[in-house]
Amino acid sequence: MSTARAPRRRSLRRASALAGAAAFALLALTACTSGSGSSSSGSGTNFVSGTGEISTVEQGHREAAPALSGKTVDGADLSVSDYKGKIVVLNIWGSWCSPCRAEAKNLVAVANATKSKGVQFIGINTRDLQTAQAVAFEKRYDVTYPSLYDPTGKLILRFPKGSLNPQAIPTTIILDRQGKIAVRALKALTESELSKTLDPLIAEK
Repeated sequence: MSTARAPRRRSLRRASALAGAAAFALLALTACTSGSGSSSSGSGTNFVSGTGEISTVEQGHREAAPALSGKTVDGADLSVSDYKGKIVVLNIWGSWCSPCRAEAKNLVAVANATKSKGVQFIGINTRDLQTAQAVAFEKRYDVTYPSLYDPTGKLILRFPKGSLNPQAIPTTIILDRQGKIAVRALKALTESELSKTLDPLIAEK
């Protein structure tokens, strides 16, 4: 009986792995997108589509972010939940991504300007096959905040389907002080756009 079950278990594991790979491949297809109109309100959601690809959720209608933890590109342990009580800006990026390079200086500037206001930036580096590529990117752009290393997109796929989940690279997702998803930007952000998006969250009680 156990020998009959073993092939079935292996088949299920293979199916699960293939499903995860397919989902990440779909995300890869939209990597480094910069066209407008990719943000929309789905049926039954409470988020509001703004201009371009920036969507926001009103306080009281936000979903909790998934648990995100692991090793950083520097090899340290990091858990996003450790920053509950702060506004957390999650930026999904890759060193290979041109829009990611274009927005890097903007993220660094706003991260430095808002750190004293209870804002913590955390990157999620994806599709870089070696951490050395990500580390070189951080040095080049003077990125001082940490980045989780997620080469195969496992962390990205933890965001629930139908929520403000990542659908392109770069994507920036902002969590409120309760760890709930408040904003998603499916684009490279300017310094002004990021500041204007953060200001209402900083002002929230």
